Amino acid sequence: MRLSHFLGPQSSGLSGPSGYNLSNRNSGKFAEFRLLVVDVLYMAEKQSRISEHLRLFCVCIIITPILLCGCSHFNKGIQARSILKEANDFFAQGNYRASLAKYEQIIEKYPTANDTVLFEMGIIYAYPGNDQKDYRKSLECFHKLIKDYPESEYRRDSEMMIFNINNVIIKDEMIATQSAQIETLQQEVQNKQDLITTLQKKIEVLDQKIFVLRREPADKILVEKKDRRLTLLSGGEVLKTYKIALGGNPIGPKERQGDNKTPEGTYIIDSRNMDSRYHLSLHISYPNEKDKKRARELGVSPGGDIMIHGIKNGFSWVGSSHTEVDWTKGCIAVTDEEIEEIDRMAPNGTIIEIRP
Repeated sequence: MRLSHFLGPQSSGLSGPSGYNLSNRNSGKFAEFRLLVVDVLYMAEKQSRISEHLRLFCVCIIITPILLCGCSHFNKGIQARSILKEANDFFAQGNYRASLAKYEQIIEKYPTANDTVLFEMGIIYAYPGNDQKDYRKSLECFHKLIKDYPESEYRRDSEMMIFNINNVIIKDEMIATQSAQIETLQQEVQNKQDLITTLQKKIEVLDQKIFVLRREPADKILVEKKDRRLTLLSGGEVLKTYKIALGGNPIGPKERQGDNKTPEGTYIIDSRNMDSRYHLSLHISYPNEKDKKRARELGVSPGGDIMIHGIKNGFSWVGSSHTEVDWTKGCIAVTDEEIEEIDRMAPNGTIIEIRP
């Protein structure tokens, strides 16, 4: 605002009725008044400028810490998000221990995010894929969240997780109890099976002793090709049974020489072959008249040299495993120990019936 506006117009030279110029009359006092007004207005303008600077200074004092705090909070937010991302990455990689360590780091440095972190930690502690899961620590996280942050958006989910984890704990305890019971029962069954096996071995030993002590020989040998079984009989009573191997082409009766079939029919043990390549050999009276007739009708040689014998000389170590395959050329094979028993119990003339 211009000072002249406050001072008014300059002297107009008006005169009173007497024609006396009024401006001249009071010109001295009026000049002093004008100077006073100028000084007052100048001081007012100066004071106004000082006030504006003072206000600006105060505003700066107030705003500066706010800006500083805001920047600090912004930086902390960025750092927290960075650590949170690392925690999530570790979780995705299956490194649950490292993920939990990162979440604990966030709790220590940025407590304002604790409800989120507590919820995430509770999830990790209860996560099924975590081999080191700890339901107790998981429950602690969810309970702390509910207690310390009652208004948290995670409260309801935490309550649901507590309910589910408690159910899982109950079921796990039931499963553990049942598993322990099953394991106990399995051990009892195994113990009984071991006892049965031991008793069976004792029975076999006793049977063998009884068999050795028996004086009467077998009067019949029964061979059942389908069951791969040879039985020594005396008066219709079973003396002993043996597992056998047959010719490489075991189905059907022997018809011709070289067909690798084991005969079917009734024969006798008619001799021993003392020069056999196998451990002991009892010769079977094949071919009988029926076999010879069939061969004549077919115009072929019926073959012969069908024996009950042991393992090939030098291979006795094979033992009972020889019966896993039919390996003879038509003969009936048993182990070396077994042929010794049969040789002792079945003299020449013993009937042998070979069934399909």
